[in-house]
Amino acid sequence: MYDNRPVGIFDSGVGGLTIFSEITKLLPRESIIYLADQNNIPYSGKSKKELEKITSNVVRFLLENDAKIVVVACNTATVYTLDYLRSEFDIPIIGIVPIIKTAAEKTKIGRIGILSTVATAESDYQKELIKKFTNGLKVFNVGTDKIVPFIEGGEVYSSKLTATLKDVLKYFASIDVLALGCSHYPFARRKIQKILGQKVLVLDSGPAVARQVKRVLENNKILSNKKGKTKFFTTENPWNFRWVAEKLINAKLDPDIIGVATVEKAIL
Repeated sequence: MYDNRPVGIFDSGVGGLTIFSEITKLLPRESIIYLADQNNIPYSGKSKKELEKITSNVVRFLLENDAKIVVVACNTATVYTLDYLRSEFDIPIIGIVPIIKTAAEKTKIGRIGILSTVATAESDYQKELIKKFTNGLKVFNVGTDKIVPFIEGGEVYSSKLTATLKDVLKYFASIDVLALGCSHYPFARRKIQKILGQKVLVLDSGPAVARQVKRVLENNKILSNKKGKTKFFTTENPWNFRWVAEKLINAKLDPDIIGVATVEKAIL
């Protein structure tokens, strides 16, 4: 059995392109619909009810475009809405969370860091993961909303981003493993690694999410057997999305594969 419908992926912006890249690398035959909900960015700072409304609207859009599974390529959306979305929609929905378990297994000195948005860092979901997997370890759980705007603006090489990262990463001076808990952050990975030094192992969940997508497709017998196609949507300016995305994933994008999606703002 094969299913050539697309895999739906969404994020508040371009951060989920890190997850998109890992999925397309592992599953090149899969077609992808990627939605950047930039009209509602940032997700961090919004209430749980707001996020439930926003993300359910996004999932409906992906389903209207024939998605066979949905990947919530945003840590904040995952920790606050994954269970809700799974209860609302009869479709496989995969979320992303910091790979805290792997970080705990990899540390040699018993001191790990988790860098995420403020909302993710403060969530009960993440606190439960820390409690479950890091018994006896010293955990530095740090949230910041200062990094994402640089990535959304395509400023991955800016000196201002470097200064911001140095200020944030000072809290991780004594760790040997850092888990990145926001899908935007791998785009700043080189700077993060340079600041922390080569003795610190920097992890992100992209490869693990791609493997989980593959497992779900295999288990449900819905892998594609045709050459994959990609369609991008944004809820804001498609030209700006294209300009930033091309910088981040180092690829030229045909304007014809970038559309505008209408997703209702959460007004409660």
